[in-house]
Amino acid sequence: MSDENVTIEKDGAIAVLTFNRPEVLNAFDNATMQSTIDLVAGLNADDTVRVIVVRGAGRAFSAGFDLKASAAREMAGVQDWERQMQLQFDFIMQFWHSPKPTIAAVHGYCIAGAFELALACDVTVAARGTRFGEPEVRFGTGIVAMLLPWVTGPKQAKEILLTGEDRLGAEDALRMGIVNRVVDDAEVFETAMGVARSMTAAAERSVRFTKRAINDSYEAMGFSRALKSALDVDVILNAATDPVRAEFNRIRGEQGLKAAIAWRDARFETEDQD
Repeated sequence: MSDENVTIEKDGAIAVLTFNRPEVLNAFDNATMQSTIDLVAGLNADDTVRVIVVRGAGRAFSAGFDLKASAAREMAGVQDWERQMQLQFDFIMQFWHSPKPTIAAVHGYCIAGAFELALACDVTVAARGTRFGEPEVRFGTGIVAMLLPWVTGPKQAKEILLTGEDRLGAEDALRMGIVNRVVDDAEVFETAMGVARSMTAAAERSVRFTKRAINDSYEAMGFSRALKSALDVDVILNAATDPVRAEFNRIRGEQGLKAAIAWRDARFETEDQD
């Protein structure tokens, strides 16, 4: 049930899914996303699995969607963007919709699509040094899964999303309700496993139906409809021409991703000084 990008290990009734691309900070390319969707579907159907714990190998949970892979991808029009954004959306939201509890154990970087994935999990345990954020507006794109306003307050969500904040610390994330616990870096995985063991010790049907009832309460408030609307906006943003994104992509193509990110960040450093 594993491949080179994503591995699955079992510890009793707990399945541990590990993103295994440490050389690129576990960035999500299409192969990784599709493998994860297939693997989680298998775990959902496996009656011996009662909780899914998600983590990243190496020095980060994940830096988000793979920008190098996206630069190499041919996108001819709106339909291509719809297919790509839907894959990313389904990859994130499978952790919300899984009938089994999902727990994210995050450390290092938890940025952009990875941040949304951690939000989609039922519980998130963060290492103290974790850096969170959603930098999409800084290079002319949008949010794939607009979960943040449902997890924290609208003012906090707007400040993070409209500034492209990508240096949010774990303690601030805890204060905002974005994560459940903050622990020392060396303790993050074992703490997540401890939460998972508590869930497996509870009555299985009660856990499953209680998660369903919680999720249904969000559906009653228009959750899926709101996320679908936000996804449609993201498709429009990416399919349309944007001068900031065009310049970011030009620098990325000519000088590499690091230079493009440096250009992006320098714009905000100049504004801060003003």
